[in-house]
Amino acid sequence: GEMFTNAADGQTAMKVRVLQGEREMARDNWELGSFDVEFSPSPKGQARVGVQFRIDENGILEALARDVSTGKDTVIRIDSAAVDVDDSAVESMVSESVEHAFEDMAERIFTEAKMKALELLPAVEAVLGQGLALEDERGEIEAASAAVRAALEAGAANPLKSAVQRLDTATEALAARLVEQAMDAALDRQMAGG
Repeated sequence: GEMFTNAADGQTAMKVRVLQGEREMARDNWELGSFDVEFSPSPKGQARVGVQFRIDENGILEALARDVSTGKDTVIRIDSAAVDVDDSAVESMVSESVEHAFEDMAERIFTEAKMKALELLPAVEAVLGQGLALEDERGEIEAASAAVRAALEAGAANPLKSAVQRLDTATEALAARLVEQAMDAALDRQMAGG
């Protein structure tokens, strides 16, 4: 199975789409069905939903989604799985997946890098705005941030991925320092309260 999480603070449900196909992007595959999984509201990235698939003895596809925190299951049965697709449609889908493999991979790399960039940039800007970066690292962080913004605008997968990695590397020491400061502050509070 696969594990998924919430994309926003306070989110209470996610839509699980069951797709058939070999393409990298969901929109390029056939949707067999979908269902909603409800879970308790929690901060972004905290909810855990496990999804598993199985085909029973009658060829019926079952999708099971479980909210890990409550153990609540949601099950959907899909009667029209792969067995109902005619051969020409399958051949067409396979040839399309081969024909578009490189484009699909580039789009996936870009989409993943874009998601990371859109998460990283506001956090970096907030930290820089608080004056928490050392002077010698600030210049590289600002240059790396500008490179990410330029790569986002250009829309090319590999330059964006490289720019995000550069920004990640430029902020490593700063992130480690902030974690250490937070841990020291937590220990100080614990010692003061204890």
